[in-house]
Amino acid sequence: MSALLDQLRTLRKQAGVVVTAPAERPVVSDDLRKLLGMRMALQKRGYSQDRVLPGTEISPGVLYLEEFFACEDSPSAINAEFAKFGSIQYEHCLYFDTETTGLSGGTGTRAFMIGAADWLNGQLRVRQLYLTTMGGELAMLKEFATWLQPETILVSYNGRCYDSPLLKTRYRLARLPDPITGLRHLDLLFPTRRFYRGVWENCKLSTIERNALGMVREDDLPGSEAPRAWRDYLRGESARDFRRVIEHNSQDMKSLHSLLVHLADL
Repeated sequence: MSALLDQLRTLRKQAGVVVTAPAERPVVSDDLRKLLGMRMALQKRGYSQDRVLPGTEISPGVLYLEEFFACEDSPSAINAEFAKFGSIQYEHCLYFDTETTGLSGGTGTRAFMIGAADWLNGQLRVRQLYLTTMGGELAMLKEFATWLQPETILVSYNGRCYDSPLLKTRYRLARLPDPITGLRHLDLLFPTRRFYRGVWENCKLSTIERNALGMVREDDLPGSEAPRAWRDYLRGESARDFRRVIEHNSQDMKSLHSLLVHLADL
């Protein structure tokens, strides 16, 4: 057999036929294989047609949503002695809450949504910033900083231990001035615990809403599902659950307003 192959090669050379070695197969790294696999999976599954999100794009990858809600007239001043804040001007209060990529905190956790609410022209104004791409964080942080003034009083629910430090970290990593440090911060979680610890099963905001404020959420997406809903949207899946996260965050703002008035009445 070997002699026949040699003879065949000799005849090809005499006839002027150029024999080339077969091309080697390109080497594909493991990372590239994973990316190609994800791409093929998305192509096979197909992108969802339900990709609509409310709001206006104010920067690439950042959407802004502003809504107004009618609510009972609030006094010009709030007696916040329950938190040893004394009397505070209502127009200085800014309710805020974030939706993040995880609950562990640290430099690896980022906020993909920032919600804030204040009292404007007799209505509760709820403003929300949220990311549709990873690259929009810088613009979101810059925009949120413009909402804060030296007289602003931050109002949150566990924001002093979680939301505020997380945002400070993101400003520091983005090499931006920190607009939060130095502002007064009224965290409603701690006075709520003093009033209601042991009365109900826990002091989660949803529990306080239901029992103390008489509020029941409908079709609410739990906060623990928010990171998954955002990641699904980034992967090209349906925006339905991401819209539910937006509604969840908006409801948090309205609940903070009601809780502040409730605690002041107590």
